[in-house]
Formats: sequence, structure tokens, C-alpha cells
Amino acid sequence: AWPAWLQPYVEVVVVWIAWALTYVDLQYLEYLLWLFFPLLIAFVLPIVLVIGIYGCVIFLHIYKLRHQIREAYASSYFDGARTSIASFWDAVGYVWHGYEVDGLENIPDEGPALFLYYHGTLPIDVYYLISKCILHKKRTLHCVGDKFIFKVPGWGMICKVFCVTPGTVEDCIQNLKDGNLLCIAPGGVREAQFSDSVTYPLLWGKRLGFARVVLGSGAPVIPMFTENCRDAFRTPLWGHRFFRWIYEKTRVPLCPIYGGFPVKMITHLRPPIHFSSSMTPEEVRKRVKHEIRDLIREHQRLPGSILRAMVQRFYDKRKKNKVDVLLEERSHEGAPRTLNALSSQTSSSSEDEVDVDPDVNANGGDPQFPPDNNLTTVVELTPSDQHSHPSSPTHPSSHPSSPSPSSSSRRAPLAETRDM
Repeated sequence: AWPAWLQPYVEVVVVWIAWALTYVDLQYLEYLLWLFFPLLIAFVLPIVLVIGIYGCVIFLHIYKLRHQIREAYASSYFDGARTSIASFWDAVGYVWHGYEVDGLENIPDEGPALFLYYHGTLPIDVYYLISKCILHKKRTLHCVGDKFIFKVPGWGMICKVFCVTPGTVEDCIQNLKDGNLLCIAPGGVREAQFSDSVTYPLLWGKRLGFARVVLGSGAPVIPMFTENCRDAFRTPLWGHRFFRWIYEKTRVPLCPIYGGFPVKMITHLRPPIHFSSSMTPEEVRKRVKHEIRDLIREHQRLPGSILRAMVQRFYDKRKKNKVDVLLEERSHEGAPRTLNALSSQTSSSSEDEVDVDPDVNANGGDPQFPPDNNLTTVVELTPSDQHSHPSSPTHPSSHPSSPSPSSSSRRAPLAETRDM
């Protein structure tokens, strides 16, 4: 029996339950749950990610307590914890996103390097790259994070262990002069929240801090872009103007995030670029922006598609075409020929090219970087093509600007090489 003081409340609860069972259609509620379950999952996965980060924080606190005696004798008592967490994130990236790094050999084994990258909705690709650096290069990739990260309760510990700082220009220069690896997203939170998966625009505004770091440190720059990074997590299309207005006024990112889709993610790293100290910050920014735009144009299929990015984990037509072209080149005995002028097919496709940064001028950025004119096109001709053009010399200048339809239909895909 219930206590006398609790009995009236119990009776009220029983009445409410009886009313719910009588008037509420449970089958309809089950239908609604089934209908909105995918939407619920899309918003739950980012929460699970945050829970995972807090799990790392708890682990670090436990690890620190177990090794507090060694803290007085060595400052690297977090190395074991750092490696353990890196193994966890490396496993998550391998299982959930089939994560790969294209150009891992471009990361130096020693000495400084500055990674400049396009900021996805969530920088989960950076977590994976940090893990790769720790496990395969035995180096810690230092990161520059937004100031709001350090205001989130509990995140200060994990930021300290993985060398995430809200560094000023001077701090970043000193960090690189100390021989560390450092990564910066010039677009920052603005790019993460308000870029889109349609054209992957670069929202850098008028920021020049990273360019001053490049010139002040003299460190080589490694341009970086992760394929499908905006298809793994996305922001809703509605309310962008409202959330952007709030961000510009308060610098607080309130635009909701959904996703966690198991898309294929490949981080592309270009060879290090050395900049002359005589260059201006504006010139450095323009060159780096051009490099990252090139990475987007080369590796990202636009507009982005979640379904296509998921299928890419199992079947990538582009990789298959590359293998077919390689086999075809090996089977041909003719030497490759060069063209100074692009074919008409390439010219027509360039007219349909999607501009990856149409809105950056409205945000105070630079105009579009002019296309690179130092291009040579390599075309592999089959023996039948060589027979049909017996008088065509191998010198590039003697080739026609538009190959005949018969030869263009059998030629290998165009390969562009750009002078660095």
C-alpha cells in the first residue's frame, strides 16, 4: 500500500495512464516513430560523437591519476594516453568512413610544416589525420582551434593533450620554429557552419593571419582537402541567414549539425610549398587558396551527394578508370604526344565547370584566382591513330588544336600537369 500522503498523486497518475491507453492510438505512435526514425538518427549521431569526446576526457583524467607519480619525473606522461586515443580514432575512421590519406609521404619525418585545409562541418578528418601522424609518423600534429572550444566544460584537458591552442600569430610562428607540425583552417568556424556541399566555397574573408605565419616562420605549406567532408556531416539549408547573423554578432556557432553518414573520406595532401620571404601576405593567401581550390576541383565531385559518397566506399568509378588507362598505356607501344592547346572537348567541359567559391567576394575575399595557363596536355594515341596521321610529327607545336572525332573517341583521358 502507498503512504497516505502519496496516495492522491498515485491515483492521478493512474487516471492519466488509463486516459492515455483509452484515447491514444499506440499503433499511430509506432507509425510516427518509424516515420521519423531516420531523422532522429541523423541528429543523434553528432550527440554520440560529443559523448565519445567526453569519453576521451574521462579516460585522460583516469590515466593522469594512475600516473601522477611519474608526473614529477617526466613531462611526456600523456604519450601512452595519446597513442591509445589515436588508435581508437584510427579504428573509427577505418570502420566508419574507410578513411585514407593520399600523400602521407609528403608529411616530413622531422622539421616544421604548416597544414592549411578546408574546414568541414565537423573537423573529424583532422582527428583522423592526427591519429595517422601519431601512429605512422610518430609525430603530434598541433592544431589551432576557435576560442569557443576552450570554453566548453571538460574540453580543456583533451585540447592540452593533443596540442590544440587558440594561438596568436606569434605563438604559431614560434610553434613552427620549434620544429612542430601545425594545422590551420583559414576559414575557421565560419566556413564550417556556412559553407555548403554544393560548391564547397572557401569562406576566408579578409583573414591574413595564416599568411603572416607562413612568412614569419618560413615553414613549408602543405595544402590539404578531405574528400566528402561536407557529406559526412551537414548543416540544414533553412535558417542560414539567421544563424549567420547570430554568429557575426556573438561569434557563437548555433547552426545545428546533423549527419554522421558513413561516407568515404580521403584526405589529399599536396607536396610542401616553400614561399619566398619577399612575398606579401596577400600573395600567399591567393596562392594557397588557389591550391586548395585545385584540390577541390580535382578530387571532389560537385555537387556533393551523400548517397554517392557512401557508394564510393565500395565502388569508385574514377579509380577504375585510372587502372584502365594505366593498363591501356602499357599495352600501347607508341610514345605519348603533347598538345599545346586543349582539345575542343576540354574547352566545352571547362565552360560547364562549377565555381567552387561564388560567394567569397561577398564575404570580403579575393576575386577568383585566374586559371593557370602553364598547362600541357598529354594524349596517348593508339597505333591506329598514328597510322591515320602518318605525317603528324611528334613536336607539340605541330599538333592541331582540336583532334579529329575518330581519334578523340579512342584516346585516353586528358592528364594535366601544372608547373609548380
